[in-house]
This record gives sequence, structure tokens and C-alpha cells, in this order.
Amino acid sequence: MGVDYHLLKSGKKQNRFFPLQGFTFLSKFKEHKELIAALFSGFLILVTWSLSNYLSTAPWILLHLLAFAIGGYAKAKEGITETIKSKKLNVEMLMIFAAIGSVAIGYWTEGAILIFIFALSGALETYTMNRSNKEISALMELQPEVAFLLKDGQEIRTPVSDLKIDDRIIIRAGERIPADGIIMKGSTAIDESAITGESMPINKYNSHEVYAGTVALDGTITVKITTKPSETLFQKIIQLVQTAQDEKSPSQLFIENFESKYVNIVLITVAVMMFLPYLAFGWTMSESIYRAMVLLVVASPCALVASITPATLSAISNSAKKGILFKGGVHVEKLSHIKAIALDKTGTLTNGKPEVTAVYFDENQNTEEILNIIQEIEMESTHPLAQAIANYRADKLSERKKKNIDVINMKNISGNGVTAIVDNKRWMIGKADFVGKESAMIFHNGIANSLAAEGNTIVFAKVEETIVAVFALKDNIRQTTKDAISKFKKHGIHTVMLTGDNELTAKAIAEEAELDQYIANCLPQEKVEHVKSLKNKYGNIAMVGDGINDAPALASANVGIAMGEGTDVALETADVVLIKNNLAKITDAITLSSRMNRIIKQNVIFSLSVIFFLILTNYFQVLDLPLGVIGHEGSTILVILNGLRLLK
Repeated sequence: MGVDYHLLKSGKKQNRFFPLQGFTFLSKFKEHKELIAALFSGFLILVTWSLSNYLSTAPWILLHLLAFAIGGYAKAKEGITETIKSKKLNVEMLMIFAAIGSVAIGYWTEGAILIFIFALSGALETYTMNRSNKEISALMELQPEVAFLLKDGQEIRTPVSDLKIDDRIIIRAGERIPADGIIMKGSTAIDESAITGESMPINKYNSHEVYAGTVALDGTITVKITTKPSETLFQKIIQLVQTAQDEKSPSQLFIENFESKYVNIVLITVAVMMFLPYLAFGWTMSESIYRAMVLLVVASPCALVASITPATLSAISNSAKKGILFKGGVHVEKLSHIKAIALDKTGTLTNGKPEVTAVYFDENQNTEEILNIIQEIEMESTHPLAQAIANYRADKLSERKKKNIDVINMKNISGNGVTAIVDNKRWMIGKADFVGKESAMIFHNGIANSLAAEGNTIVFAKVEETIVAVFALKDNIRQTTKDAISKFKKHGIHTVMLTGDNELTAKAIAEEAELDQYIANCLPQEKVEHVKSLKNKYGNIAMVGDGINDAPALASANVGIAMGEGTDVALETADVVLIKNNLAKITDAITLSSRMNRIIKQNVIFSLSVIFFLILTNYFQVLDLPLGVIGHEGSTILVILNGLRLLK
């Protein structure tokens, strides 16, 4: 009930099943207004061009002005604001000057197209940025806002922010723990997947630590708070994500420096072009100004921008059809450069839930009857292990007719197992210590020890004084995992598993998946440290995960990749999402990334060569404006067509 309450309170449940709730037309419009403006600007240009033979001068000019204003407003505002703030000119300002220059010499349509292309790329970038910044709010929704404080024997509903160290709070079954602390009374099985990624619940009782954001599955516990609410492990995860996202990559810094230098060089050259030929070479003033305006148009980075945007959009569309969603072109670019890949275990390499891997029975008992009874008992429990055992029975014997079984007085013994009465016999299902460790360990010639050594969790079933069955449960690796690891190795990529699981389980999974390396017992902040260590060793690395605990590591890696079935936080934090949860698809994306980088390099070299050629011929007065426009726009069309090859 506690988990549902918080989901209901945050609005996640309503929005998931009723997507129109909480979203107004106005909010949608605000979120996408730049993209809408850019597309409408392009529509106006198309209409004006189509009707150019039927429009008089005034409406023709008016439509172009509307296209300029609607498409260029956002980028013009951004460029002017940034220029005032940094006191440096930028590419946005150069595009504005280029558009004005094209209008000054009578080429309205070319100027409008220039603004449209630049506005569209900027709108897509803004949209991606807005989407990628939502994981902080998603994280905050999982932080309980209230707690039940124990004071003078009374339960007082208290805001979590008001809790202090040494305060005692009570947490009931199904509730999310609001603060880090130590259990003082009671016991429970705790789902720590939000923090450690461990799929198996951890049994905790007196003196055991508990963490904010985790869920108490059963039992009622009293916890003494040991950490300020603002300094919990959960809050540290949020801070790690924020820090990682604020860091600028070397490529981002390079682009910023390149933009400033490019703008200054072009504008200085245009200014010189307006007067130097007139003063030094005997050109007329009108010819000098004309050549300067041509220079401003042909030197505008329209083709340069088109070298990247269509290619990246084509690559993103192509990958989406194959079940891989990129949140931006920069991530497609980076992917082909990775030298190592770190992978979470639970939900990434594995299915994310325990499954029965082996069952052994007392040879003197009726196997079918035992399974029927155990299933009926376990169906009344919400514990993941109980559900796995119940599902195993349903899968194996679903076609057989089951007897009517009455389960009486079923009790959940927190942290141990369950008890029930069936046919006047007492059944116990749980761990070895619960059913009797001595008899459990010798059951079936001590098979439990060998099963545990393989990374399994062991559950025993006992009726009266006799052990009748032992179940081995394990979070099995996905069917696509081995294929993916094999493909990574063929690409020369080092594979590392980072998991919050224990050493024994981690080793078993790593050996089964044939990984190069594994690191066990990782908390979220430790995963980040290991990711940074791998970055120092290999240069460019990717991180693949699906849980809240993976969010900081996903944000810290050069490329963060989330499984499509993962948590909202992982999906929002990651740069890439595997929609179909197929790790092997990453290698397809790497191949596509290499193709895209190769095509972009071709486009950039070609576009810069054309710009250089046009500038040179303009200086020698060989190029007039129509040819300059044809060369400039023609090169843009060619690089776009080259980029569209990635759609295949």
C-alpha cells in the first residue's frame, strides 16, 4: 500500500494509465514551441516559393518576413542574449548577419532557408535537452515526503525534511523507507534494487542498516535515523546525476571555441572585403559591398550545419527501427569510439527476476502433491521468491488437473519464510535456518551446498518434521546476453560487469556470460568510481543499466545505455535506450555510428572545400551572386542527400 500511495501521490500511476491527465495543450505547445516555429517557418517558405508567380511584391515580402521572424526568433534571442552575457559573437549571430546580408542583396528566399535549417537543428537540440533533464524530477518522486515519527509512544505524521538524527520512525510492510537508519525493532525483507540493483530481497533485523528509497516488503520495523534527510544515499544518487550532467565533454568545449573563432574570422573578413578592394585594388564601392555580401552568404555555415544534422537524424531513425533510441546525434557519434563497456547485472545481463533453476524432492513423497501444496501456499505470499516458486509450478504442470487444497493459517515469518496448515499438517517454506539447518544441509546428499556455490538462492520445504523439497532460484541471464558479449569482443571492446550482488553470484554470472571482468558489491557511488577508473584506462566507455542505482554511472559514462524495461530514471538519464532489451543491438548501433562518422567527415570536408572555393572565386570576381547561391545551396543539398544514405 505504501508504494502505491507514493506512486499515486506523485502522479505516475494516473499518467501511466491515463496519459492525457496532467498534460494540457498549452504545456505541450510550450515544450515544443521551437520545433513548431521552425516547421511553420519552413511551411511559409514552401508556400511563398510555390506561389511566387502569383504574388505581388508586398505579400511576397510579408510572407518572407513572417518566415524570418517565426523561424529565427528563438535562435536570434539566444544569440543576442549569449553575446551580451559572454561578450563574444557566436554562430547564431553569424546566421542572423548572413540572412540580413542575403536580403540586402535581394535574395530573400535563400536567407529564409538559411534561418529555417538553423532553427530546425536548434529546436531538435532544445527538445532533446528538455527530455534528458527530466530524470531529476523522476528521482525525487521516489523520495517519500512524510514519515511516521515515534514520540512518547505516539505516531506523528511528520515531513521527511523535519526528521533529525536519532529520531525513531516506524515503517510498515509495503512502505518505502524515508531515511537512512538502523533497525531497532522488528524484521523485514527489503527490496534494495533502487540502491544496489540486487534483485533478491535482503532480510534485515536488529542493528541492520536500511536506506532511503528502498521498500520494506513485509513486517513492521522501527528505525533510528542515522543520517540527515538531505545527506542520504538516495540524495547522493541525485547529486551524482546532476554533477555528471553538468560536466562538458571535450568535444562540446571544442565546438564552443570553434564557433567563436569562425564567427570572428568571417565577420572580420566581410568587413575588410567591403572596403579593402575599393581602397587597394580600384574596385568601385558598390562592387566591394556586393562582393562582401556574397562572401557573407557563401561563408555562412549552412552546408556545414547540414553536414551533420541530416546524417545524424537519418542514423537515429535507422536505429529506432532496429529497437535503439538515441537521444541526440552526439551519442551516435561517440558510440563508435568506445573501447570498454560496463554492464549492470540485474535486468541488464539477467532477466531481473528470480526463476527456479532446479528442484529436488524426497524420493518417498508424492512429487505432484508436494508441488500443488507448495504452489497454493506460495500464491498467498507477495515475496518475489514465493512468486517464482508458484510460477514454476504453474509453468510445469499447468495442464494437469489440480486437487482442491485448503491453506489454513498461512503466516509470513519476516526474513525467514512462511508457515501454513494443509490437511492438518504444518508446512514450513523458507531458508535453512528456518526449517532446521542441520536436516536441510544433509537433504539429498547435501545438494544445497553445490547449488549455492553456483550462485543460487536456496529455499526448503518442510512438512511436520521432514524436509520434502529444495528449490534453487536464480536471476538467469537473458538469451541475448552471450551473443552480445561475443559481438563486443569481436569489436575489440572490453566487457565489465558492475553489480551490487555478492561475490559468489557475480562470479557465476560473469563466467556464464563469458565476461572479461566483474566487480561485485558495488553501491551507486562505487559504480561511478569504477566507471571513472575505466574511462581513465580505456578513454571512451559505455555503461549499460536499468535501475535507479545505475543512473549516476549512466550519466558519468561517455555513453549511457538503458534497457527499455528499466526504471523511468534510468531511461531519462541514459543517452541511448534499447527498446527491445536486446544487448546485441548495441553492436548494430556501433556499426551505424562508424558509418555516420565517416559520412559526416565526408560532408564536412566537402562543405568546407566548397566554401573555400566560393570565397576564392568571389575574391577574384569570377563568381557572381546567382552562381554563389547555386554553389552554396547546391553543396547543402548534396551533403543532405549523402546523409540520407544512412536511412538504408
